[in-house]
Amino acid sequence: MQPLRMLTNVTKARLLHSLLIQEIPGFLGYLNELTDTVLNDKERIAAEWNDQLFGMDFWFELVEQAQKVLRKYPKDLCKSASLFADQLFEGYTAIFTVHGLTQYVALGKHIDPKFKPAVELLFS
Repeated sequence: MQPLRMLTNVTKARLLHSLLIQEIPGFLGYLNELTDTVLNDKERIAAEWNDQLFGMDFWFELVEQAQKVLRKYPKDLCKSASLFADQLFEGYTAIFTVHGLTQYVALGKHIDPKFKPAVELLFS
């Protein structure tokens, strides 16, 4: 295995899924709710937008892409580490997905106490 700093988001996500598969359905449920919340509240988010790294239109595109993946593979994302990682943690979509993942653990929505340190180790 490569050193942690050499792993891509896709490789990290595949590892997380493989190690803690029981947490994946809960995370995907949260991510689905988050996409709905963001897309249903675009006006308020746009009015409060102050992110200097990228524009709000780009953020909304990332959210829409994640939502398309969640709707296209609702059950398969839970079963397949490769599909989960390749679809949600590849390219720019990973920006939103990692954000959702870190929020998921920060809010304490996970069940397994090992999930939070695993996310922090892999994605912080």
